[in-house]
Amino acid sequence: MRKLLLLIGILVTFAANSFAAKFPEDVKGYIEQNIPNADIRFDGVIIFPTNTVYLPLYPSLFTDIKSLDIKQTFPAGLNLNQEPDIVIFNNDFVLMKLLSDGQGHRTVLHQAEPPLQVRTGLLPQEMLVPSGLIIPENIKGIIGNLKIDTKNEDLIKVNNDDSYEEFLKQSEPVTPQTLISELVNKTVFVTTNYSKNIQVVEPAHSTPSYSLAQQSIPIDVKAVNDGKFLLVTSYDRPFIDVVSVADSRFIKQIALGSNPEQILLDESNNKAYITAPSASTIFVIDLKSMCLVQKIKINGYCEHIILSEGRLFYVDKLNNEIWAIELQKGYTMKDIGKFPNVSSLAYSNNKIFIASRTKSRIAVIDYDTLGLVNEFTTVSKPTSMLLYGNILYILGAQNNEIQILDTVTNNIIGTINLQTGGYSAGLQKISGMDYAIITDLKNNYYSILDLKAGSIIKTYELSIPIKDVIIADKVKLFE
Repeated sequence: MRKLLLLIGILVTFAANSFAAKFPEDVKGYIEQNIPNADIRFDGVIIFPTNTVYLPLYPSLFTDIKSLDIKQTFPAGLNLNQEPDIVIFNNDFVLMKLLSDGQGHRTVLHQAEPPLQVRTGLLPQEMLVPSGLIIPENIKGIIGNLKIDTKNEDLIKVNNDDSYEEFLKQSEPVTPQTLISELVNKTVFVTTNYSKNIQVVEPAHSTPSYSLAQQSIPIDVKAVNDGKFLLVTSYDRPFIDVVSVADSRFIKQIALGSNPEQILLDESNNKAYITAPSASTIFVIDLKSMCLVQKIKINGYCEHIILSEGRLFYVDKLNNEIWAIELQKGYTMKDIGKFPNVSSLAYSNNKIFIASRTKSRIAVIDYDTLGLVNEFTTVSKPTSMLLYGNILYILGAQNNEIQILDTVTNNIIGTINLQTGGYSAGLQKISGMDYAIITDLKNNYYSILDLKAGSIIKTYELSIPIKDVIIADKVKLFE
């Protein structure tokens, strides 16, 4: 009896601690070596390139080993690339393959006498359990405190036919829109001020294929980890919602304690900076673990945040004060000064470029001395700037044009006329590509800008209102 109580105590302790269980590095390395491009999701789920899904079982106590290898498989004698139903490693870590029961439910291998490693293992307690999962009765202990959704209650995918949104009933343009090579194997996500939902559009199409239902109207959406997840901030919600695109489900909710707004990605360091103006705070999210790792206290209400050369820059929306944060120098803050009606910032070659929307002017400030280097008239109503190498693209909303500036010489080297006839207000780089998206909010167009060539490749029409357009790598969906 005493041994039984001790075992129960160990399992309960493990269940509590597995909330933050770290995926074993040796198992991770083994999988990556044998299955190139396998995705080990931050909650522990393993997805092979074939879309085969494995669930990990953590042992209550890892066995000491000299070298990791497969101890046993079901069926017997298979390699990992042959995708056995169960894989037991010699350190007692287990992988269980998701199977179909033929009736629309997911399950794992049913065995009359499961191995000890399966019976005593435990699923990660922060794992998103696949919808409709059925666990055999004789291994129900692997669930721990996980919530099992057997009715797909947490799916957020909404098909057009089931939607109440009137604007989704519009049809494709009479003239078909051709798919350019730059958008092959891409997905377009669109937010609108008229709906809580994120619309999912196939490139070159006008109408959404389906939508992802949200709890509130999104403020900002960013695609991360090769398009596998969406980070979402929404009005009146003190959370970052993490959406799994493949599952069409909320996979995680990161509580912040105050309402977040802008999401700024630092993909080279696997971080996201999240502004919370009302709390005078910038939150830092680790994109590998999807966890809050840091809070940076700042001055004022942060907006128009940018990251460049190890520095964060932002504008205090209350008084138009511009601040810099030295990330490599103990988060030292530097007051750049006040400027009227700032709409966008850029930083290059030790110079800060500051756009005034109402003045339609750009001020260039020396970062070290804070002296004025240059000031010039720019496009009418500059709403956004994008730096590409030493070239600065400045978007003017009123006349739908882009001014091209050489930041080394401070010379204007070109102008791009968008010819959309609306109100172009959005300009953002497409992740991993030398292209950018320009959004026309009035006429519901988005254009693809070649940043190297300084020219527009293609303009697409959408049949829905636009707030933001996000283009990301296409991922395989779990149907």
